[in-house]
Amino acid sequence: MTYPPTRTVEVFEDVAGVRVPDPYRWLEEETPEVRRWQRRQAELAASVIHDGQDPEAVRALIEAYDSGSRPALPRYAAGRWFRAAGSLVVVADGPYGPGRPVIDLAGFGSERNPAFLSWLAPAPDGRVLALGVCTDGSEHNTIRLVEVASGRVLDGAPEQVLHSAWAGGVSWLPDSSGFYFFALTGSPQEFRQEVFLHRHGRTTVEPVPVGEGSREYTLVQMSPGSRWAVASHRVGSPIPVAVRDLSEPGAAWRPFVTACRGTIAGHVVGDHYVAVTDVGAPRGRVVAIPLDAADPDDPAGWTELVPEGDTVLRSLTPVGEHLYLSEFDQTFARVRIIDRSGAITGEVPLPGRGALAAPFFALTALAVGTPADDFVFAFSTLTSSWGVYRHRPGDTGIETLSAPAVTLDAELEAGQAVASDGVAVPYHVVRPSGSDPTRAAPTLISAYGAANVPLLPQYQPDLAAFVAAGGVLVQAYLRGGGEFGRDWYLAAHREKRHVRDGDLVAVAEHLIAEGVTTADRLALTGGSDGGLMCGVAVTTRPDLWRAVLPREPLLDLIGGTRDPYLDFVIRKAWADPDDPAEVRRLLRLSPYQLVSPGVFPAVYIQAGATDPRCRPWHARKFAARMQAAQQGDAPILLHVFDNAGHGAATAHDVAVAQDTEWLAFLVKTLGLPVGLSRPRTT
Repeated sequence: MTYPPTRTVEVFEDVAGVRVPDPYRWLEEETPEVRRWQRRQAELAASVIHDGQDPEAVRALIEAYDSGSRPALPRYAAGRWFRAAGSLVVVADGPYGPGRPVIDLAGFGSERNPAFLSWLAPAPDGRVLALGVCTDGSEHNTIRLVEVASGRVLDGAPEQVLHSAWAGGVSWLPDSSGFYFFALTGSPQEFRQEVFLHRHGRTTVEPVPVGEGSREYTLVQMSPGSRWAVASHRVGSPIPVAVRDLSEPGAAWRPFVTACRGTIAGHVVGDHYVAVTDVGAPRGRVVAIPLDAADPDDPAGWTELVPEGDTVLRSLTPVGEHLYLSEFDQTFARVRIIDRSGAITGEVPLPGRGALAAPFFALTALAVGTPADDFVFAFSTLTSSWGVYRHRPGDTGIETLSAPAVTLDAELEAGQAVASDGVAVPYHVVRPSGSDPTRAAPTLISAYGAANVPLLPQYQPDLAAFVAAGGVLVQAYLRGGGEFGRDWYLAAHREKRHVRDGDLVAVAEHLIAEGVTTADRLALTGGSDGGLMCGVAVTTRPDLWRAVLPREPLLDLIGGTRDPYLDFVIRKAWADPDDPAEVRRLLRLSPYQLVSPGVFPAVYIQAGATDPRCRPWHARKFAARMQAAQQGDAPILLHVFDNAGHGAATAHDVAVAQDTEWLAFLVKTLGLPVGLSRPRTT
């Protein structure tokens, strides 16, 4: 394998007095030299991966299973529903009625940089629609205001750039006179954010003094007919840090729950904040906190509505006078219905054992807008694609609004591995129907295990296409994720981050010992923090894998301390970079620093050129160091895709191209069958 020439530099990073060599620091820059090098790496990756293959056949498979992708759910306001339909935003009398076009998003972009809808939020009176528009795949978006009746784009929208959709876009005031929003105060690279208030007819916005710090995400919540506004803080484990009485003109925001290390995620219901919390209940309970409480930090003043049980409580959704309580039962979704007193009034009969569509982070799930009288939800399983359904309080059944497009011809099994400390680590196996379970099969482990984010048993088009191509998928639920409650998350948090890596090794070794696969037929993939997991796995246990595929990866924790966004993340989830002992611990977790000469499996690293979270230089530096260290014959490949970010705002055509090359690499490396199957229609 002849790689593009890559020079090294004599550069050292000093972090809290710890001196760390950084020979590929120059690859952090966006210079013509770096772009040429990056382009040659992409050309090499494509030529190696597609050599002897038919890329169009792989692309056709990706597109077939992509038809079952998760839909964007419609938003309700003033008796109507607003949703994206291709490049159009439409308004209809029902969630999926025929509708009337309001605006064509194409007018906000260009052929080179098409517009991507990051979020939409209709005003409570339904007259104005706020949109978040991104044009470069980065997730950075700007607010557009559209008059619903005429489709006219209104002047006077705030000019501030939103870092992402994680804070829900905008939160309308109950009288539709304006909205709160959370945006950058400078350049995206500086990563300083603040809450603002926009009012119609004003040319300036007002900064709103809420939250613990401008780098943390904050979402303002309100409820129609309520006098209260609540500011919730933190993306993964939100808490309501401030409250304001809207009935008092000029009333200031005052602190609410500020001394809580757990999660309190809920909604304004009358004069209470009703929330799912893991305070005093690792698997969660539902509580009501008076919004005028003298000491809201004291749990003794909270009223428990639903006690902790065997399931993991995840979120609440207001529906008319009811609250729909989403839970995990051994990772599978369950939804119960409670009234405002906490009494259980029913359960939603879900169409299988799978997952509800939910935002990546708990904070984003709090941005519900105007509650509808029906519960409209998307649902899928590991073997069937997304459908959209409606449940009305009091009904015994559900209505199918949009049926699943495809069904994977596969069987689902459950298993568990035992980690070195004796803890059972669950996983699911998706095996092509008719395959022999007694024969070692080409197998892909997909995992995450971080940030209190649950990995759900849901349909993912790229993973479904891998199974359709003849592979066995193993979805592993590692500690650090949110699948089994707060204790499961904290077991691999900060100083215990290495536990996640041990869980992964336990699953891989168990699959090999059980004969599911062999080391020369086993692959691993993960994105973002899961990409870091892949980097640790390939550098510390290269013997376990035939192929490793990090996507949008975080790979240099030491270099990340120079990036304002990653410095914020690292301090929250890994360590204090001002403490020399903590920095040394980071070095033992950072894949870029873990690389040393050796024999490695095949590696395909995929990244986005406009990724604002795990910038492409992580992938570039890691690939360069791995290529120099490789003493075996397996390729170390890199492709940084233009106009692609961290995934949430990447244009559809670019995402299909990424998935096609990713799958083609697995087809070639694992020797998957040439005859690629098509999905069954439902």
